Amino acid sequence: MADYLSAAADMAKNASQALQPLHPYYPLDAAIANWTENEWSVPALLTVFFGTCAVLFTSTYFIAKRVDRTLTAGELSIIMWFVLSGGIHLFFEGYYATFYKTLAAKQTIIGQLWKEYAFSDSRYLSNNAFVLCMETVTAVCWGPGCLATAALIMLRHPLRYPIQMIVSMGQFYGVVLYYATSIFDHEVNGVTYNRPESFYYWFYFVFMNGFWFVIPGYLIWQSTVESARAVAKAQQMDSRKKAS
Repeated sequence: MADYLSAAADMAKNASQALQPLHPYYPLDAAIANWTENEWSVPALLTVFFGTCAVLFTSTYFIAKRVDRTLTAGELSIIMWFVLSGGIHLFFEGYYATFYKTLAAKQTIIGQLWKEYAFSDSRYLSNNAFVLCMETVTAVCWGPGCLATAALIMLRHPLRYPIQMIVSMGQFYGVVLYYATSIFDHEVNGVTYNRPESFYYWFYFVFMNGFWFVIPGYLIWQSTVESARAVAKAQQMDSRKKAS
């Protein structure tokens, strides 16, 4: 009788464990292999991330001022944006594109940061085809493109606005698709990738990604205006030459 009760208790315990989700991400049945809980706390991870961004942002300002003291505040701001953005694309998103298969088990700083961000979008831990392709293109193309654009601005190179347009359009298009695919799955397929806590959705998913919607959108507009202005001046010069 005692053996029977012990066996029944073990079966109940195993059944209870089987019902518990294997990870804290949504949807709870998402296939996330070998997930391990982060070793660092959320405040520590966010401090490292934003601290690194601040150091990169500040150092870029002083280096750019040293290269060309005549740079305007607007030019400096755009240079700082492209260097910061390029760094994130190359190292942060490049890390994801390289280690996406084993990301759920990573305990490196960047790996833990990705696992924290994945609370707002679990696709990053479930080998999602769109996210992987989008992040790979971003790291390979727009990372170097951002740094090249920053250099072109400092050198006052005539290719500045065409390259700025291409890179910004790539960033803008990427974030639009990123938002759109998540919203489509939620509204049409009934699949939600973020945890129910509002912090993950509004701060991580909406606010943090929103920079790559607003700023590239402005830079696309700026590039269009400046390119049109340059073409208009060239046309005027041609007209004057023909008239003379």
